[in-house]
Amino acid sequence: MDLVSITFWFSSSFIFPMWVLMWFLPKHDITRKIVGNLKICIFPLIASYSILLLPNMGKVLITLASDMPTPEIVVELFSTEQMIILAWLHFLVMDTFIGRYIWMRMLAAGRPIQISAPVLITCMMLGPIGLLAGVIATLDVEDDISVPTRPIE
Repeated sequence: MDLVSITFWFSSSFIFPMWVLMWFLPKHDITRKIVGNLKICIFPLIASYSILLLPNMGKVLITLASDMPTPEIVVELFSTEQMIILAWLHFLVMDTFIGRYIWMRMLAAGRPIQISAPVLITCMMLGPIGLLAGVIATLDVEDDISVPTRPIE
């Protein structure tokens, strides 16, 4: 099995148990221990992404830094299997991080599973829409990344 397949299958398989915990056992201790810990739930995904990024970092940086990205440049950048899987791993990292954030907001707001599960499923499948739904569902929650801690100058 090649590096692309290994990183794809590791990351795709790694996230599923965490999503199941957030959907169906949002208040359970095991969910808090696994999903609540960035070292467990996000760092392995970032490591997998980084392993595939390292041999491609020059291409990514040169492509995106040399010209203003256009649809043609982006399509060309992601025209190989390795770059498509790299983008997929990027989605997994970011969607899982967003899902974790929304899960924490749902807990802070005391939302029942009938609200949190559909919103978190949307986070997994349609990241930005799930983020929007989660923020709307928890507008009464103030957290340290939603509210600046000092005046903005």
